[in-house]
Amino acid sequence: MAKKNINEMSFLDHLEDLRWHLIRIVVGVMVCATGAFLAKSFIFDFLIFGPSKANFVTYEVLCNLATRLGLSESFCFEELPFEIQSRKLSGQFSAHIWTSITAGFVISFPYVLYELWRFISPALHDNERKHSRGFIFIASFLFFVGVLFGYYIICPLSINFLGSYQVSQQVHNDIDLSDYIGLIRASVIASGLIFELPIIIYILTRIGLVTPEFLKKYRKYALVLVLVLSAIITPPDITSQIVVAVPILILYEVSIYISKIVVRNQKRKEKRNNIPKA
Repeated sequence: MAKKNINEMSFLDHLEDLRWHLIRIVVGVMVCATGAFLAKSFIFDFLIFGPSKANFVTYEVLCNLATRLGLSESFCFEELPFEIQSRKLSGQFSAHIWTSITAGFVISFPYVLYELWRFISPALHDNERKHSRGFIFIASFLFFVGVLFGYYIICPLSINFLGSYQVSQQVHNDIDLSDYIGLIRASVIASGLIFELPIIIYILTRIGLVTPEFLKKYRKYALVLVLVLSAIITPPDITSQIVVAVPILILYEVSIYISKIVVRNQKRKEKRNNIPKA
């Protein structure tokens, strides 16, 4: 059956259309999750447990950098002083299932955006669709950059600090598998979504909820918010917080520039439309 024109669709028709888009999103995520489930050795031994090993690339880079600068060599070690264990009968199986679903979402993120775009795009004008070309690619690129940032920066900083922190030499860190994976999942997904800030600002500016002047006016409050956010998702040391805060602040400044471009284009369009025809 041919799809109805958007102007002819009722509210229930829109809900039905959204339902099928959501079903396709779930199917896409589950297909990718199935692939991740079958690639158990790669997902867990290489990716999940990578930051728990002393030869992880981030530790090696930070160790070399700290050695050259003559700073503390807290990232130069042969082994992290903790063990990962599962204390529940179904712990490892549950971790396998939920990690596969998370990996499926990350892998299928461009397809998720594609389905959402297919649902939204019919409501846009032709010129709006034209100016929104590349949305899926740019949003996916930012998301994957954020995921990599969370995996290679936030995860090792957090794992190294929390895994080696001790209140007493009598207490040994035996970390539960679900807590360890939860930290990685939260760091990776949160970073991926945070890196979508320019896209979010673009959309908010387009619909008139945000302006460049508003972003500039509250820049100092944004700085405080970024520092608080950095303190939440990283260990409580200045170096780690700066490493996380700098990219987010750069994204904020980029968002201001994007907001300026959107407003400037809107003013040009309004000016062009107000010119009387000869």
